[in-house]
Amino acid sequence: MRTVKSLFDGMRAGDSTKVRNAFALGAVMMSVPKDPTDSLAVKKSSIDGFVKAVGTPHPDRWDEQIYNVDISCDLPMAIVWAPYKFYLGDKFSHCGVNVFTLIRMSNGWKITSVTDTRRKEGCLASAN
Repeated sequence: MRTVKSLFDGMRAGDSTKVRNAFALGAVMMSVPKDPTDSLAVKKSSIDGFVKAVGTPHPDRWDEQIYNVDISCDLPMAIVWAPYKFYLGDKFSHCGVNVFTLIRMSNGWKITSVTDTRRKEGCLASAN
């Protein structure tokens, strides 16, 4: 969980180095957003692009709040299921679920993939 927490701390701080350090080389990032026609499509994006976006100055803090986290582990692999709410500054943007796959490497736990869903409605009540 420390690696996932570090990722979100890095996002809030706009710290691209902290975010990059959470990921293994070759990590994959995917999103499953619902589009206006009510269909689903998997969108793959670059970890490099994400890291660059985090480190590029933006007017509002990126605050992704996770809750009701479920972790399953079979060394050296772990899965983290984490519902979230995403805020731009104090303004709610969207919610969904993150699913992280992590591998325990010689330099600690690293995220090898993250897949998320995104929506603006039907968000669970947060413990935060």
